[in-house]
Amino acid sequence: MDDAVSARRVPDGHLALPVPGGVIPLHRQGVLVGVLTALGIVAIALLALCLGDYPLSLGDVATALFSDQGFASRIVVEWRLPRIVAAILFGAALAVSGALFQTLTRNPLGSPDVIGFSTGAYTGAIIVITLVGGSVIAVSVGALTGGLVTALLVYLLAWRNGVQGFRLIVVGIAVTATLSSVNTYLLMRAQTEVAMTASIWGAGSLSLVGWGDIAVAVGPLALLSVLTLFLSGPLRQLELGDDASRAHGVHSERTRLAVMIVGVALIAIVTAVSGPIAFIALAAPQIARRLTAGAGIPIGASAMVGAFLLLAADVIAQHVVPGAVPVGIVTVVIGGVYLVGLLVHEARKQL
Repeated sequence: MDDAVSARRVPDGHLALPVPGGVIPLHRQGVLVGVLTALGIVAIALLALCLGDYPLSLGDVATALFSDQGFASRIVVEWRLPRIVAAILFGAALAVSGALFQTLTRNPLGSPDVIGFSTGAYTGAIIVITLVGGSVIAVSVGALTGGLVTALLVYLLAWRNGVQGFRLIVVGIAVTATLSSVNTYLLMRAQTEVAMTASIWGAGSLSLVGWGDIAVAVGPLALLSVLTLFLSGPLRQLELGDDASRAHGVHSERTRLAVMIVGVALIAIVTAVSGPIAFIALAAPQIARRLTAGAGIPIGASAMVGAFLLLAADVIAQHVVPGAVPVGIVTVVIGGVYLVGLLVHEARKQL
């Protein structure tokens, strides 16, 4: 009898994850995508540990990971591994931020890259770097403040008896253009050395990320991940419309504001450590949605795809592009191609 009741709770095409008091349905194809993406992440990570000016075999990498001796151990543990961990964590964070905003706006272009929150976080970080100076924590606070102020500004300008997705995107694009001009002005007024440092950092790079930077970021990212889990239920209710969500006891505007704060905080933390890395937040959620063939944007699968994309882009930036460029340049190229393809696809749907 209990098995029959449990079976009725699990929709077709889903797996049942037993938990105390019932089961949690997991989309079968989503689980498959997650497993395959995780395997891809592991494969690229091992490749990244082996490649470089000092090439290593898999055996050398294994020895270096589990022994604290020799130059190979320093290369793997102190130089290459932090960059890989950062790419996985930051790629997942960017993708989750993009998934939140695209679900909120119900638009594949509703990414923090497009809406202006990434640019706002960059503005806050530039103000700290050029006018104040400071540590990673100070830059993080500046980026978070800049992102939240930008989010509040966009939210207020887009408000008209509530916030609708299309209006939020249009206002965000206008704010992005304004903040880009502000960023250029700040860099032109700064001292040459400071401006060059901020400009290089602004390209988005993982080359200088170390264990200390990761330690600063991992705590807030973990907290925001937990908050995302709590918000996922109300966010799904919002996809049904404001009236339906209210009927289920969800306060639509409070939920939107909470989702915006969490999404902005995710991207601000990444921006503070690595600089603005574009298009991962835009592309990863839509790729995950198409791979899982689901109705909505899967947050977990988006995180996995984002981690995979940023790690792969960083390997390309280091070892494929001549001269080793910042990973942000590679993601811009990939994202530009993706954006053109997305616009063409949307245009054909309307024909």
